[in-house]
Amino acid sequence: MKILVTGGAGYIGSQVVLDLCRRGDEPVVLDNLSTGHQAAVMRTCVSGVRFIRGDVSDRPLVERILQEEEIEAVIHLAADSLVGESTEDPSKYFRNNISGGLTLLDAMVATGVKKIIFSSTAAVYGEPSTVPIPEDHPLQPANPYGFSKLTFEGMLDAYEKAYGLNFISLRYFNAAGADPEGKVGEDHRPETHLIPLLLQTALGLRDRIQLFGTDYPTSDGTCIRDYIHVADLSQAHLLALDALNRGIASTVYNLGNGNGYSNRQVIAAVQQVTGEEIPVEEAPRRLGDPAVLVASSEKIRAELGWQPKYPQLEAIIATAWEWHRQHPQGYGDKRNCCEKGG
Repeated sequence: MKILVTGGAGYIGSQVVLDLCRRGDEPVVLDNLSTGHQAAVMRTCVSGVRFIRGDVSDRPLVERILQEEEIEAVIHLAADSLVGESTEDPSKYFRNNISGGLTLLDAMVATGVKKIIFSSTAAVYGEPSTVPIPEDHPLQPANPYGFSKLTFEGMLDAYEKAYGLNFISLRYFNAAGADPEGKVGEDHRPETHLIPLLLQTALGLRDRIQLFGTDYPTSDGTCIRDYIHVADLSQAHLLALDALNRGIASTVYNLGNGNGYSNRQVIAAVQQVTGEEIPVEEAPRRLGDPAVLVASSEKIRAELGWQPKYPQLEAIIATAWEWHRQHPQGYGDKRNCCEKGG
């Protein structure tokens, strides 16, 4: 299939593009490179990938790509995704994640492309009342980022009813790890995710790690999260694409391992895998961070046969550690890898 992957130069997007190529599909990447890396795309396919630098909010561009490339389905990963930033600058998140997404949907309708897989988030649930969280849990996002994703999910539902759009929305929990073959990995600028921050500290690129919040109502006072290997996350996209091609009804799936690890447990696991001591500085909570987010992924396991290959936290960290050891400066562009401290 020819598939448009928006945000395909990002961490998750580049893994999805790589795995599409591995099975013989033809991805076309649209990315504005605000957070992604063209070098990540260039590493994905031996034969090369059609890469277009641009934004989903550029409707003439998106329509031209959909038509000229004869796109059959869209995997929509392009988004701003920092919880803290979304509370400080919600306008940015509403413009990109909602308005930009609306432009993409309108371009799809105009060109007759009827299949889309959407990169959603566990942040749509807010502070959960049930753990593990099922897909039918109340949707009460605690931050503008989660609200923007939930709004787009609502738009998908409306566009299905009005225009026959067929969609699968994948609600991610915490993506981590790197491609098992080492081709692509995590390189955010700035980095905000716990595991890569810890690995940068283990490599001596940071002086310490900040532990945000130690007074949560959990066993050790720190947040608990469900970590899913990026390769397992990617495989779920391929299964979802196959399901759309079989004519499955539009639906939503959680993606997580179903196991929760506290921030302190993650720190201990990184120290075990790397053999390095991680200096920790305790810091106040970040706005909009729920205490516990753990997924129930029984629905996608039962309906699509999804089965994570890397369920153990140490295995996830080990692939990330190998990537960071081989690529201490990420993809090596001119932006700084990170600042000392923080």
